[in-house]
Amino acid sequence: MEQGRAHQQVRPPYTSTASACSGPAEAPDRVPGQARAQRTRDEQPPGAQSPGEQPRGEQARGEHTHCEPAVPRVVVQRHSVRGQILDALRAALVDGELLPGQVYSAPVLGARFGVSATPVREAMQQLAIEGAVEVVPNRGFRVAERGPHELAELAEVRALIEVPVMLRLARTVDQARWTALRPLADATVAAAAMGDRASYAESDRAFHRAVLALSGNQQLVMVADDLHRRSQWPLGHNPATRRADLLADAVEHTALLDALIAEDLPVVQSLVREHFAGADR
Repeated sequence: MEQGRAHQQVRPPYTSTASACSGPAEAPDRVPGQARAQRTRDEQPPGAQSPGEQPRGEQARGEHTHCEPAVPRVVVQRHSVRGQILDALRAALVDGELLPGQVYSAPVLGARFGVSATPVREAMQQLAIEGAVEVVPNRGFRVAERGPHELAELAEVRALIEVPVMLRLARTVDQARWTALRPLADATVAAAAMGDRASYAESDRAFHRAVLALSGNQQLVMVADDLHRRSQWPLGHNPATRRADLLADAVEHTALLDALIAEDLPVVQSLVREHFAGADR
């Protein structure tokens, strides 16, 4: 019994993070195996390494010492800069500041926005995926030159996706939910009245996203929004004509919302089809 109690009293030491960082002031007693390992290390010449021991000054990738806090990676700010540059480039494209057919280099655009070329290059790569620009090796990015045929194709695909969904929602969504979208429709009218093409592009997509979101299908919302964004890249640089298009499109938004709130299905169907038929203008 005495031997059993003596054996129970010998336990491996528990070392907390605090004690591991506090230094050798109160070193705990070691079990025999630990003492032998320590003596072996003490008897080795300086700079020698115990079998299986990791070299001093080295640490396996991904490991952290007990008293060394992990250094946070600053990722959010980088993505924030990239996102801001992407938004600025999209606005410049919609406003016609970046001309179709022209080649722009990342360093030049970076100087324009007061940032390095890296976030500009990353943003331009995203625009290339969206079809707004083309990569020109060793030179930069060329703004895509689009014709009416491409715009008509985008309008046709959008109509195939959105028209059936909107007509179904017109029969199933209650008036209160349509009324809640009124500020979004009004925002398109306000942007169109000012002739602010970049703001109109954002408010136009926001209205369509909100309508399609009522379906509960987020994949549908993302696909439709991507097609919508692609259809907004301008074909030319005629501010007067473009402003008229903005006003006509905005009026269709409010008329469509009025018909949805009134549950006037024939008018809804007519307006929805006309809205997408005119999307290629």
